[in-house]
Amino acid sequence: MQDIIQQLEEKRDKARLGGGEPRIEAQHKKGKLTARERIELLLDPGSFEEWDMFVGHRCTDFGMEEQTIPGDGVVTGYGTVNGRLIFVFSQDFTVFGGSLSEAHAEKICKVMDQAMKVGAPVIGLNDSGGARIQEGVASLAGYAEVFQRNVLASGVVPQISMIMGPCAGGAVYSPAMTDFIFMVKDSSYMFVTGPDVVKTVTHEEVTHEELGGAETHTGKSGVADKAFENDMEALLYLRRFIDYLPANNKEKPPVRSTPDPASRVEMSLDTLVPDNPNKPYDMKELITKMVDEGDFFELQPEYAGNIIIGFGRVEGQTVGIVANQPMVLAGCLDISSSIKAARFVRFCDCFNIPIVTLVDVPGFMPGTAQEYGGIIKHGAKLLFAFAEATVPKITVITRKAYGGAYDVMSSKHLRGDVNFAWPSAEIAVMGPKGAVEIIFRSDIGDTEKIEQRTEEYRQRFANPFIAGHRGFIDDVIMPHNTRMRVARSLRMLRDKKLENPWKKHANIPL
Repeated sequence: MQDIIQQLEEKRDKARLGGGEPRIEAQHKKGKLTARERIELLLDPGSFEEWDMFVGHRCTDFGMEEQTIPGDGVVTGYGTVNGRLIFVFSQDFTVFGGSLSEAHAEKICKVMDQAMKVGAPVIGLNDSGGARIQEGVASLAGYAEVFQRNVLASGVVPQISMIMGPCAGGAVYSPAMTDFIFMVKDSSYMFVTGPDVVKTVTHEEVTHEELGGAETHTGKSGVADKAFENDMEALLYLRRFIDYLPANNKEKPPVRSTPDPASRVEMSLDTLVPDNPNKPYDMKELITKMVDEGDFFELQPEYAGNIIIGFGRVEGQTVGIVANQPMVLAGCLDISSSIKAARFVRFCDCFNIPIVTLVDVPGFMPGTAQEYGGIIKHGAKLLFAFAEATVPKITVITRKAYGGAYDVMSSKHLRGDVNFAWPSAEIAVMGPKGAVEIIFRSDIGDTEKIEQRTEEYRQRFANPFIAGHRGFIDDVIMPHNTRMRVARSLRMLRDKKLENPWKKHANIPL
């Protein structure tokens, strides 16, 4: 018995070493942690239960039978984050460059299958050179098996991808189908085809970082949700982030106790909106003053800044926040912002997270670039997402809510549960100046008359009371009471039940 125990310990020690000390050292020299170090940082101390430590590849081509390393380039299992069950796989770049083999894929699939059975989130820590070329089509089959599980798990358990090294070729499509993608600056990148192929096909010269680095995907493509300075910061933020999410689609998000009273009044909000309707202000100020302890986890902060998305808490309960940002493009909706917000709204709806929408939107962005880019179809995504959502929906109109954009931003007509407006709200088909120039076209040459009619229009229509008269706004509230009114509404909506008509699935305008 002692011999077998000795053998077991030796095998475990060998597996824990991955590709060996020299490769571990090389990983550290790049400023990167190893696969196991990452898991230790992510999970609660001592909670990790590893599976398939002794699995090896089955390839016999190209002399691979002589290069078998226990674990085969990925560490898999489960543990807890702040006491809550999480399944995790962490690719090990020290073993065959973290390349995916058939056995490697089977290990990932096993934890994903189990996560769906027990209803727990899956976190993937990606650091892989791609498919293991020596295995040929078996490796490709492994990717497809993982993709299939990404699709089946979508909307069932939260899936989060943390890109901590290379992720190229077909490998990018697994993270792309997960709910959130985070990256590490200067050490992670994602692209379908690398710089060499790009140069051959299009004659463009581009670096790995320019083509698919963290800055590219958080600021230009919108593929990633957030980027962090290093592995340690990324994993600590990930621990904080997962705390906002429920374990699965049948549970509500966790509730955290807070010393911040729901009745807290913020008098400074009464002067947040400037008297000049064309002057911007920072919507993030309202968000941080509305949520518990000013704690707001913003997603995609560098992309489509004209809309803000992220998670906060009100009375300890997680809420998803969608807000127009007047500081960027006057808060107009365009292609990028519509897609960004629509995906977030759909995630919140999948996982029972109430949505608070803060509105200051003058309309959709005009121009040929937007029309040729398909603003009609892309704008409809956000409309579709809000209309389809059955979770509690609370809307606060702070200033402008014009035209179709008013409808789209979780209006009462899209089954908004509670719709508030500040006294400064202007709810109309369009802005006073544009409306007057259409209605009184014959007076356009007379500046004084146009200014007078514009002011008349503003007094008559650019206020919340017409909408209030029709019941499209439930109440006009004082800005300083926003937190209290939102908190009360969320309390009232806690047991809301609403079902859409049965269907296999909807056909969102993709």
